Amino acid sequence: MVQLGLGDRSIEKLPFERAMVRAQDVVQHQLEAALPAERRSDLTDAMRYAVVGGKALRAFLVLEGAWLHQVNAGSAGMAALAIECLHAYSLIHDDLPCMDDDDLRRG
Repeated sequence: MVQLGLGDRSIEKLPFERAMVRAQDVVQHQLEAALPAERRSDLTDAMRYAVVGGKALRAFLVLEGAWLHQVNAGSAGMAALAIECLHAYSLIHDDLPCMDDDDLRRG
């Protein structure tokens, strides 16, 4: 498990850029734990593709909230992944032809 220090108030707060990278790392680690490589399929590959590579801003907000409220790091990591998955779903769902079929995301 990644040591995040979310529940330990004595750990120094990270600068914004490092905290964002930490959020991306947490999402990646939790995704690998939830979708192990030895159980690969077309579906899990698509799920990984949809979630990996983003800014993980929502995960960052979850982790920061957890730090503020001294929430367990493992629980916060899973919640951060869940929020990123919901966000990825909303983007994919919006792009379906039956929803808006637009060539541009915004505009």
